[in-house]
Amino acid sequence: MKKHKDKNNLQENRLGVEPILPLLIKLSIPSIFSMTIQALYNIVDSVYVGRYSVDGLTSLSIAFPLQMFLIAIAVGTGVGSSSLISRLLGQNKKEQASRTAEHVLLLSVFYGLIIAIVGIFFSKNIIELFTSDPNLLKMSTDYARVIFIGSVSLFVPMLANQILRGEGNTFTPMIAMLIGAITNIILDPFLIFGIGPFPELGAAGAAYATVFSRAISGIYIIHMVINNDKDIKIDRKKFKYNFQIIKDIYKVGFPAMVMQFLGSFTIAGLNIIVGSYNTNAIAVIGIYFKLQSFVFMPIFGLNQGYMPLLGYNYGYNKPDRMKESIKYGLLTAFTITTLGFILFQIMPEQFVRLFNSDPELVRIGAKALKTISLSFPIIGLAIVASTTFQAIAKGFISLFISFLRQIIVLLPVAYVLAKYGGLDAMRYSFPISEAASGIVLCILFIKVFSRTFRDMKDKSIE
Repeated sequence: MKKHKDKNNLQENRLGVEPILPLLIKLSIPSIFSMTIQALYNIVDSVYVGRYSVDGLTSLSIAFPLQMFLIAIAVGTGVGSSSLISRLLGQNKKEQASRTAEHVLLLSVFYGLIIAIVGIFFSKNIIELFTSDPNLLKMSTDYARVIFIGSVSLFVPMLANQILRGEGNTFTPMIAMLIGAITNIILDPFLIFGIGPFPELGAAGAAYATVFSRAISGIYIIHMVINNDKDIKIDRKKFKYNFQIIKDIYKVGFPAMVMQFLGSFTIAGLNIIVGSYNTNAIAVIGIYFKLQSFVFMPIFGLNQGYMPLLGYNYGYNKPDRMKESIKYGLLTAFTITTLGFILFQIMPEQFVRLFNSDPELVRIGAKALKTISLSFPIIGLAIVASTTFQAIAKGFISLFISFLRQIIVLLPVAYVLAKYGGLDAMRYSFPISEAASGIVLCILFIKVFSRTFRDMKDKSIE
């Protein structure tokens, strides 16, 4: 009996006792796999729509910043939730962690309802900010309205996944994402092209497939959260609204949310800048961000295992385990994004042709992919470094770096280069912004964590 009890205790506290590299691999591989699948089905979405029409692909690019806005809310809330839950469990406060999970589920439904109302009444008004072309306006509005109205199917699975990741469970979220991805990939061609009894919906068909597949994923993950047999226990009888929990979630989550908002704002700004040339250039922006997700999503998957591991050992005051986690996290991210850089340099035209073979689209797209991907190795390190700040509740540093990179450097440089050098010059704004922000990030990282580890060492001596 004692042996069985010790075994359970070891399993519950593996974030603080198991060897770092094998543990990081075990925690991250399911999320890396599921995030890669997620990126794949995002690409498949655009590939099907691109084969349907170039205008369809452009309409997805126009609506993409709006999708990112929704994802920003989910990611920010999820990052704050995962960080808070992992730190509470690291302090052996399981009851508080469970109450936090209940608030997270409430937030997912609240956001879904608010966005649905916005989608019903204001979808066309929002799209009119980005295009006046009648065909693009209709296609983009049809797509965005479906995504907005069905947004609860985005928030619920994304936030429920983060609850389980906060306690170190990355396998169940992987299964949930696989369910959604496979369902979406199967439904896409039927709803876009009107195969069999299904109507031909074009770009809107991709939106319907996305909403339905995420709803199926959400039903599964909610079932798993409610019936969780580990640290997190959902109990409606014990639920009592506590604003302090919301504040604690967004202490880390708000900077992460704003960082994602900046991404949405940046893409919208880039669409406006390149849209003055031609609609193909807008489509290229969409193609690039879909393809880059195939490189960066595995890093975000790595972070799903990396953040709770780091947060737990920070809560338990184990600096040596934190240092080892940081070392392996940075090395893994650098390797993944460097491989992505090599692929983008070798076969940029082939990547663009996946979406559409229009000669002008291929010409502009291939040049853009080769130039922008010069920054990939730096970005991998930057993503993990930002997550490292978030794991110790210093998310505002990550926010500052993101603001510097995207707003202070990228958009102004892109505007100036586009105005005086055209599209060919504008694409160099990406590596310029990454290099500039990377230098600042490196300085802050060394400064903050030197002090953090020194304070942790002093605390352990006391």
